[in-house]
Amino acid sequence: MYVVKTRTRKKAFIMRRTKEEADKTRETILDTATALFATNGVTKTTLEDIAKAANVTRGAIYWHFKNKTEIFEALHDRLHRPFVEMIMQDLERDHDEPIEQLKDLCINLMLDLQKNEQKRQALILFNIKCDYAGELSIYKEKYRQEKKKALKLFAKYFERARDKGKLRDGEDPDMLCVAVQCFCKGILHEYLDNPTDKVFAKKIPILYERFFSYMGK
Repeated sequence: MYVVKTRTRKKAFIMRRTKEEADKTRETILDTATALFATNGVTKTTLEDIAKAANVTRGAIYWHFKNKTEIFEALHDRLHRPFVEMIMQDLERDHDEPIEQLKDLCINLMLDLQKNEQKRQALILFNIKCDYAGELSIYKEKYRQEKKKALKLFAKYFERARDKGKLRDGEDPDMLCVAVQCFCKGILHEYLDNPTDKVFAKKIPILYERFFSYMGK
């Protein structure tokens, strides 16, 4: 009986370690692909390039991904999903000042971006480097709609502000949501265009403070 339990535990340990190693390999492949796609472009990067740079075999890549476009999709999902989850978690809090809450969220997202090189490269890839030509053309509208849907969650902050009497009279939550989207996109592109510009990076919180100050009472 003791021998059987020992073997079972050993098997479970080996399976867990194997899964952890597989997950680590997958993340390594994605990190490497992000850097290569952002530097060389998706179309000019081959699976062989990714395998060599990641120090893995082609077989290891095919174990996780069918092809290059599947890697591209996985990269987008890894970037987009946490963004949506962060907004949803933030919306679970009942803040007395919803507009200030949204402002803090936007600032924290940018501060996190400044610390996260991998996330920065992914955003450069999807927002600047990728032209969505050829095999990637089918993803352009799909990703645009996903991003639009996620950013529309911002309207909920303004709806809450209106319900709490914290929104300026006559302001429309949907229109303010569009304004925030455009402002955030402009800040993001300016930052991604030159991430080493520390002067602009320091101005980002101030810009958000001034932008959101015009919306509340």
